[in-house]
Amino acid sequence: MFAAERRQLILEMVRANGAVSLRELARVVQTSEVTVRRDVRALEAEGLLDRRHGGAVLPGGFTRESGFPQKSHRSTAEKTAIADLAAGLVGEGEAIVVGAGTTTQELARRLARVPGLTVVTNSLLVAQALAHANRVEVVMTGGTLRGSNYALVGSGAEQSLQGLRVSRAFLSGSGLTAERGLSTSNMLSASVDRALVQAAAEVVVLADHTKLGSDTMFQTVPTELITRLVTDVPPAHDERAATELQALADQGVEITVAGPDADSAAGDGLPPGRQARQELPLPGQRRTQGGHGGPGGLGPQLRSAAALAEGPVGRVADLRRR
Repeated sequence: MFAAERRQLILEMVRANGAVSLRELARVVQTSEVTVRRDVRALEAEGLLDRRHGGAVLPGGFTRESGFPQKSHRSTAEKTAIADLAAGLVGEGEAIVVGAGTTTQELARRLARVPGLTVVTNSLLVAQALAHANRVEVVMTGGTLRGSNYALVGSGAEQSLQGLRVSRAFLSGSGLTAERGLSTSNMLSASVDRALVQAAAEVVVLADHTKLGSDTMFQTVPTELITRLVTDVPPAHDERAATELQALADQGVEITVAGPDADSAAGDGLPPGRQARQELPLPGQRRTQGGHGGPGGLGPQLRSAAALAEGPVGRVADLRRR
C-alpha cells in the first residue's frame, strides 16, 4: 500500500471512530507502528488529525465518543485482561455499582461467579451479562435509555441512586488524565456517573492505555476521588502514557497493571510490579469531606481493600515509590 493510500485509510478510521490506537491502525493498514506513527505525524502537520498517547484523534483537542459497535471491537485483548484483574477486587457478599461501557461489560461477565454479590447498574449490557447468574442480585436504575451505549441516563437514573451506599464503583470513560481525572463526551452519561461515584466509598477506574492522556468534554471523576486505576501495560515507545501513569500515582491513585507483560512493565517505562497483598487504604479513607458512615466516609459494614486483595489480583505497579 502506498503512503497516500495508507494515510487516507488512517484518516477515514479516525473520522469514523473519533479515536484510534496506533496498534489498531497498524493492524488495519498492515504495516508497522513506526510507519503508522510517521503517517500520523504527516496528517497532523496538515491539520487533519491530532496525535494522542499511542494513537490519533479528531482535531480540536477533545475526542468524540464512538458508537458501541466501534468501541466493542477496540482494544479487546486489553479490556479482557483489565476485566480479569478487576474482578479479583470483588469479594463474596459485596454490594457494588458498575457503570456503562464495553470494559465494564467484560467485568460483569466475570462477576457472575461471585456468590452473594449485589450489582447496581444503569447499563443494560451489564445487567444482561449477569441476568443468568444464580447467586448475583442485579438492581437497575430508572431513567431514559441512551441507545448509543445501552445505558439509562437522566434525572430518573440519578434520583434512583440517592441514598444508596455501596463499597465500590467500577467505571470506565472516554478519557483519563492526571489533571482532570476521568471524563466522557456526553453530558447525561457524565451526570449519572457522578451519581454512581457519590454512592460508593471507593472508585475503581477501568481504562486501557489508549485512554490515558485523552481529555473529553465532561468530567465524571476528579483525580482525587479515584482510588485505583486498572489498566494495561503501555507499548514500550509510549513514554507519554507512562508519564501520565506516574502523574496519577503521584496524586495517590493505586495503579494496577493487567496483562502478560505486567512483570516486565519496567521495560515499558513502569517500575516492576509487586503482588497485590500490600496494605491498601480502607474504603472511603481518602474522602475526608462529605462522606458517609462517619469521619472519612468509612461505614462499619465495609472491609478493607487489603482484605479483598487476599486473593490473586495480578500485579500492582507501586509508582508512588519511585
